[in-house]
Amino acid sequence: MSDDEESGETQLTDKEKIEIAKWFLLNSPVGEIQYVAKDVRAVLKDERVYRIAAAEAFPLYNKSHMICLEFPDRSGEVLVTSFSEIDKDEYIDPRTTQVAIVDHVKQVCTDARPANDDELPSSYIEEYRCALDAEIIKYVSEAYPKGICCVYCTNGKDVEESGSDFEFVVVISAARLSPQNFCNGSWRSIWNVEFKDDLQLVEVRGKLQVGAHYFEEGNVQLDAKHECRDSTMFQPPDDCAVSLTNIIRHHETEYLNNLQTSYLKLPDTTFKDLRRKLPVTRTLFPWHNTLQFSLTRDIQKNLGLESSE
Repeated sequence: MSDDEESGETQLTDKEKIEIAKWFLLNSPVGEIQYVAKDVRAVLKDERVYRIAAAEAFPLYNKSHMICLEFPDRSGEVLVTSFSEIDKDEYIDPRTTQVAIVDHVKQVCTDARPANDDELPSSYIEEYRCALDAEIIKYVSEAYPKGICCVYCTNGKDVEESGSDFEFVVVISAARLSPQNFCNGSWRSIWNVEFKDDLQLVEVRGKLQVGAHYFEEGNVQLDAKHECRDSTMFQPPDDCAVSLTNIIRHHETEYLNNLQTSYLKLPDTTFKDLRRKLPVTRTLFPWHNTLQFSLTRDIQKNLGLESSE
């Protein structure tokens, strides 16, 4: 019998090691995958297995966290998302009409090329996209100090004139990383905008996600998600852009306010629900008047040390 069989230990296959390594990498908190990768690499002690796991996990992580990378010549930035993906390791920035070549594991843009004509929307679609992009940029600059945004055409980019439907996706990503203070956080929102010409209606669907990680003398993570819907009239590009931005602003502000309110109420609601309703004395604890309890007074009474007046 082998030593492993005698000790009762089960050896993991390379495939199982890769899946476990991928799980840890994909579940890394915002901005911390490089730290996790370093530890995973050290634990695996197998460079081939690590490289396979990293090659599969990093692209998925980067796209889900919508990381922002700078072009090599610093002419602009590109968001790494599933909506900007042109091909493997290639991501388009509609604002600069450039395609970034990305090294996912190093999380850098290694090169760039001009976008081809067939990778860009028609002039009719671009008029709507540019108008919305300009309004979203103004909103994000006001609401998110380090926010990045972009508008992509995901359906109907070849439409040349009115009479057909098309669809945009508005992506907003903001991260605040402060590992020296043991905290990192991010805001991610994705807005699907469907222009329905026959109904003269624009339907909006939003998915919002807030993540935070505090790890000073502990490990506390927040992962809050919210979905919403709305609609507005199909209007000319500039008017449509203003209406859609107001919808996004309204829902994001409302969700953030609700989130802040819910956490302010934690001590009075959620934390109280974590303890039993009645203590072992079967008597409700008087939360409204806790001053009536005095540990010192009770001890003195039990020991007969109360001062007589």
